[in-house]
Amino acid sequence: MDNNVFCSDNSQKLGEDIIGSAVNCQAYILIECPPPWVSDAFNSKWVPSNLRLLVEEVKKARLPIKFLLIANNLSHKSSSTKLLIYQRKEGLGSGYRKQEFNLPSIEDVTPIIKAWLWGKLPICDLEAHITRDILICAHGSHDRCCARYGNPFYFYASEMIADLHLDNVRIWKSTHFGGHRFAPTAIDLPEGRYYGRFEKDDFKSVLMHSGDIECLSKIYRGWGILPPELQVLERELILRYGWDWFKYKVTGRIVEQSQDKSNILAEITFEKPDGYTYCHRAHLVKDDAKTVELKSSCGATKESVFTKYSVTSLWKASEKVVSLQQNRSYATGT
Repeated sequence: MDNNVFCSDNSQKLGEDIIGSAVNCQAYILIECPPPWVSDAFNSKWVPSNLRLLVEEVKKARLPIKFLLIANNLSHKSSSTKLLIYQRKEGLGSGYRKQEFNLPSIEDVTPIIKAWLWGKLPICDLEAHITRDILICAHGSHDRCCARYGNPFYFYASEMIADLHLDNVRIWKSTHFGGHRFAPTAIDLPEGRYYGRFEKDDFKSVLMHSGDIECLSKIYRGWGILPPELQVLERELILRYGWDWFKYKVTGRIVEQSQDKSNILAEITFEKPDGYTYCHRAHLVKDDAKTVELKSSCGATKESVFTKYSVTSLWKASEKVVSLQQNRSYATGT
């Protein structure tokens, strides 16, 4: 790839499918911190040393926690700092549980996070006040695609949310959470779903859970509560069940796979609001024709291979196999 070519433009030109690129993690810790953000976000000017050291310790321990800096149009003027902790719900679930704190300053963030890590922070049930937080990566110093596409989209998304009077939805600029080459890219919390290559009409469909469900075949990166391979199957089920799928509680597992992961038997179980539970299984087969080799970001020095899968069959686990009317090809790159 030419150094002057944006990685997102190159990915789209090659027709890379974006499904399977959501990060599977147990918790998100979001800390309000105004830009500018340097490439290594937690070395930024406004990040205190105690917070920087804590983030480094958690990374060394390889805990499945993603730390992100966030900001909105009011962050520079605010007299307090928001700390949001989203922790995955156990079992058959529908996303993440949120704890939110308004702190006097960013220096007060670290003790709260430490208390949470040590299990000394009581879990508050905030379900009565459900707020949706949508993060748009605008970390241009980390990857120029997030500046070129993320920043303009953040302002557009802010205007749309205001125009639609969605008082329960907050839009944030965010530091890097993966998938530069799919910019503009987003995380929708508390669900934990990832999106990319947003167009204006597509964003409205995601906000309202309405419109042509087929738009998700282009913009849906996957659900962070599922491993990449299961994200492939989940999108197929979304396209079958429509927007109602977003009301279901879901879990999944890989039943078996070949040693080289070229053939996978995957299973997803879901519960509908009426209390009935269903189970689907599918074969995922590596698709060499769709597998791509490209640079994962504008700053990458070499190309990486991103394996693609096709769903070749899908059936209810207790019933006979039903062949798909049309096989769709999927990706499991990040």
